[in-house]
Amino acid sequence: MFGAERTRTLLGPADPARNVAAGQPLVSARELIDRAGATELVAGRRRVHPTRRLVLAAGTLAVAVGAVAVLQPFDGPAPDAPGGPGTAAGLVLVPVAYQFDADPPAAGPQLRMLADKIKDAAYDHQSGRYMYHHTKLWGDPVMTSADGRHHVAFASETKVWQAADGTGNQVSTQLEPQYPDQESRDYWQRESIGRPAATGTPAPDVIPLSPEELRPLSADPSELRERLKVEYGAGAASKWVGTLYGRYVVPRATRAAVLRVLADVPGFRWRGQVTDRAGRHGLAVTFDDREHDQQSLLIFDPKTGELLADELLTLSPVRISSYQVILDAAWTNQPG
Repeated sequence: MFGAERTRTLLGPADPARNVAAGQPLVSARELIDRAGATELVAGRRRVHPTRRLVLAAGTLAVAVGAVAVLQPFDGPAPDAPGGPGTAAGLVLVPVAYQFDADPPAAGPQLRMLADKIKDAAYDHQSGRYMYHHTKLWGDPVMTSADGRHHVAFASETKVWQAADGTGNQVSTQLEPQYPDQESRDYWQRESIGRPAATGTPAPDVIPLSPEELRPLSADPSELRERLKVEYGAGAASKWVGTLYGRYVVPRATRAAVLRVLADVPGFRWRGQVTDRAGRHGLAVTFDDREHDQQSLLIFDPKTGELLADELLTLSPVRISSYQVILDAAWTNQPG
């Protein structure tokens, strides 16, 4: 995430708060995350916003109140394209390649077929007090140039150990900057020329999680439809599937039920075999929300039905807006 010094280094003279000391947030990180996850009424319809269990730095909050830098969700990490820029300056993100790119079929039949044949995951034979998740995220938040054209965000790697009462630990590591296109990378590299390196205070190694009630998972279809907000459409369902798998260690029966619930949601298209950003083979579905110029992507493990990754893309032009890669999920008795 952005520290105060890193943010000010990127903004330079355009920083509206450059002469103001960055204070502590007026609300807790948990409260900010809870607010972001709430639904709100937009243009006469509900829109569901993504939820992330990450701690927002004070520098990020300072940018949020400025008129120059705009924070908005922007999904998807990927390696450099062949012949592209090196990692020192950050990666340019490339959309996942689909097996069925043009005129993809409806996803319902394939999702039901996958639900019928999935096998146990490694964690189905584990037990423990804590649910463990190892994820990589990009796009929450993204910093945007004054003209709204150029975007940058820092990828983050997060490990979370969380018990049923919400307590546990979280460790987050800020990684390299990543960009949705080459133009954005070139712009932010020009902006950083001649400026001193960022010297922001690093985040604590381990962040304790506050108690909260975690609603137990169920394989009941009606309960899953409510939990995944399918009444608001495939876009909302995609978002909440990512939230579900990013927080819970999902048992086999529930994984199968999730696939069957999604099979009945209108709008999902079957994209077939793909390779996710961690190099794993998966099966993908997408939903195109033309009204909001965005596409939701879900990638499932072809053997276990686990969610490997979820992404959000803009459609015109096609580029990554945000992504989550679930690198590991497990049960354990020892928090990190």
